[in-house]
Amino acid sequence: MSERPLRILRRRDLKTKIGLSDSSIDRRLDPRSPQYDPTFPKPIPLSASARPGAPVGFVEHEVDEWLSKYIERSRADPTLARATAVAA
Repeated sequence: MSERPLRILRRRDLKTKIGLSDSSIDRRLDPRSPQYDPTFPKPIPLSASARPGAPVGFVEHEVDEWLSKYIERSRADPTLARATAVAA
C-alpha cells in the first residue's frame, strides 16, 4: 500500500476544492447549526495560538474522502444535493 503524502489545505484552498463559502463551511462545523455535518473534516491548528481567527488547516486526504462520500450520498439521494445548494 502506498502512502499518500500529507498536505494541509488552508481555508481558501478548501473553499476552492469543495466549492463552498466560508459561511457554509462554518455551518457544517457548528454543532448548533441545522447544516451541521459531523462527517465534515475537522480543522487542525497551524499555530500555538488559541485566539479566534488563528490559522487552521484541513488534511487534504480527509477532505478528499469526505467529498467522495458526499458525492455518493448526493447521487443516491437527489434531495441532498438540492438542500445543499439552497444552504450554500
